[in-house]
Amino acid sequence: MATALAEPPTTGRHPAGGLTSKRDQISRAEGWRRRGPLLPALIFMIVVTQVPFLFTLYYSTQSWNLVRPGSRHFNGLNNYVAVFQDAQFWRVTFNTVVLIVGTVVVSVLLGLIFALLLDRKFVGRSVVRTLLITPFLVTPVAAALLWKTSLLSPTNGLVNWALGPLGIHVDWLSEYPLMSVMAELVWQWTPFMMLLILAGLQSMPRDIAEAARVDGATSFRLFRELTLPHLRRFIELGTVLGAIYLINAFDAVYMMTAGGPGVASSNLPFYIYQRAFLGFDIGQAAAMGVVTVVATIGIASVAIRLIFKSFSGTQEAA
Repeated sequence: MATALAEPPTTGRHPAGGLTSKRDQISRAEGWRRRGPLLPALIFMIVVTQVPFLFTLYYSTQSWNLVRPGSRHFNGLNNYVAVFQDAQFWRVTFNTVVLIVGTVVVSVLLGLIFALLLDRKFVGRSVVRTLLITPFLVTPVAAALLWKTSLLSPTNGLVNWALGPLGIHVDWLSEYPLMSVMAELVWQWTPFMMLLILAGLQSMPRDIAEAARVDGATSFRLFRELTLPHLRRFIELGTVLGAIYLINAFDAVYMMTAGGPGVASSNLPFYIYQRAFLGFDIGQAAAMGVVTVVATIGIASVAIRLIFKSFSGTQEAA
């Protein structure tokens, strides 16, 4: 009996000396069994995103111009120094910021207006909703060509035709190139913002608004005190998603203005394309790409963290 009492408990022993229970082993195996189906997608994502980025990091340390064969050599961080000393790079960066901020702000405002209108019941609402969503479904290249040839053309564009009775005739793509690109992007991204905000409107409790109306609250006060605070996190989410996409906008710039005149409408992706495939300077183009990616990841990470805190805080309060 003494021998039986002296026997150690039947638990597994970790190689480091700690004890691991059978339940922990089962939960660990269950965790790997759940993650297993995701591993192929994870491996594919690493191959198509992280491996090219590592090559870009390597090329950014090389002095390599394709029109000078045999001139490739290790350049250290000199490419990054040249990027930050490039006046055109800062001009293009400013254009990119203006393009993103202007497009996102106008798209959100228009999306909010359209969402508020579509949140009401009226005859033909489904047809109007479908028509408003259509621009987001058009291929970006086709949308850019449509705006360039049919709307903003100085000879037969519909915009100049509509402004003709007022005596206004403008070559929009030459005189206002950045604004023209922004107008096309606003037309394409307003439906996305509208759908996101409309989803937020339809998730809002109706009984609170009805009680406020019974108490005598005006429509403007209802919007300011109830609707807008409820939509804040949806607007923030749309702003972040739109900004992340628009920083990579290339189709509209390339098809409508080709970055011109000069670099007046050029943004970072198009400028990097010019340095890599028109100037053939692979090293500096790679360095610009790395700087753009790092800055985008930093800003997006902070913004997404703030949005997640907003959603989690709202759910905890509820």
